[in-house]
Amino acid sequence: MGYGLRKEVLGLEMYVAGKPISEVKRELGLTEVIKLASNENPLGCSPKVKQALKETIEEASLYPDASNYELKMAIAKNIGVKTSQVFCGTGSDLLIRVICSTLLNPGDESIMAEVTFSRYDAGTKLMGGKSILVPMKDNGLDIDKMVDSITDKTKIIWLCNPNNPTGTIFRKDDLERIIDRIPENVIVIMDEAYIEYVTDKEYPDSIALLDKYPNMIILRTFSKAYGLAGLRCGYGIANENMVKYFNTVAGPFDVNLFAQKAAVAALQDKEYLRTVQDTNKAGKDYLYEEFKKLGLEYIETNANFIMVSSKIDDKILFNELLRKGIIIRPGYLLGMPGWLRVTIGTNKQNEQFVKALKEILDEQLIINN
Repeated sequence: MGYGLRKEVLGLEMYVAGKPISEVKRELGLTEVIKLASNENPLGCSPKVKQALKETIEEASLYPDASNYELKMAIAKNIGVKTSQVFCGTGSDLLIRVICSTLLNPGDESIMAEVTFSRYDAGTKLMGGKSILVPMKDNGLDIDKMVDSITDKTKIIWLCNPNNPTGTIFRKDDLERIIDRIPENVIVIMDEAYIEYVTDKEYPDSIALLDKYPNMIILRTFSKAYGLAGLRCGYGIANENMVKYFNTVAGPFDVNLFAQKAAVAALQDKEYLRTVQDTNKAGKDYLYEEFKKLGLEYIETNANFIMVSSKIDDKILFNELLRKGIIIRPGYLLGMPGWLRVTIGTNKQNEQFVKALKEILDEQLIINN
């Protein structure tokens, strides 16, 4: 069956998302399920966001503002850039596709880490580009090798910081070491979806570099720390000329009315964001200690998830945890077999996960002996 499909589409693999709670309840007959698979905010969104959403119901019959005026104003004020430097879309995923659609021609090369956010690869291949995968270094991006991989065919280099799924970062001095080695005609994407969770004081200030490096694009999202994953709202910051083209390629109503209003309200509630950050820090410390007690290797994270060694086959552990009503992300789906990616939840959720993990590992030890 041909249908006249482009060969690039035929070669794409469907993205496998974390299982939804409703599906697990339905399939396994469970009444309580905890989802720690998709790096969602376990506290949900701010009360100010909920109030804004209630008020917006009265405007549901109207099209959203195609220019995202209020949203861009709020973002620009929050991070200290011009509104003309901001472009918006339905989460980072759409923005990645917009960037690839705008910049990539068939045969262009796109450099990324071997283990990173899979949508860079999908966006590149959709446009007929070639993904250049660079092996990891100490579970992090080997940014020196990534820059060494640049050729005259390179169009984009993707720097996910913190990196998904490993949670690792490169620091200010690392970026300073390589940034001037990147040619001006190569676009540098700084994907900072998890920036609100970063605790390392040496994390680079990419916004401060924008004026000096007009080939840099910064991506951020409201899906993680702001708890708006279901509304799909992300944004990018770049030089004004590039933003004009992205706004042309993106759909005029991609960011719906509720997402626009919710994102503006989310930026206004800085106290709630601090609560989210404090909860994540406490959960991270707790899980570190529990993993140590279990003798499990883990990767220190600057995000709201942790990669931890599964000790047994990660597919088996994934399915056993499902039976206990806990959804995590098995490493084999992320290019890291033998590992799990677990989202840091509330105190109660973290404790339930650890309890289930201990039970399964003990059971498997008995079975294997």
